[in-house]
Amino acid sequence: MGVYEARGTLAKAMKELNNRFADVKVGWDDPVAHALENDFLVPLEVDLRNAIAAMDQAGAMLQQARADCDE
Repeated sequence: MGVYEARGTLAKAMKELNNRFADVKVGWDDPVAHALENDFLVPLEVDLRNAIAAMDQAGAMLQQARADCDE
């Protein structure tokens, strides 16, 4: 799996997690639900955005390295 495929897989998984939690949250609105969202899901999404940005940079660097090697 390449960098961009892995990036897509991570983004898709986070979207699915958010969608499922949104479905669950409809019937689960208490302090535990809020704590789970604030203590786990929000930081996870921030970390995922950082990982995706790093993967984009890594992918660009790999493309440049391949181009340089082909010259």
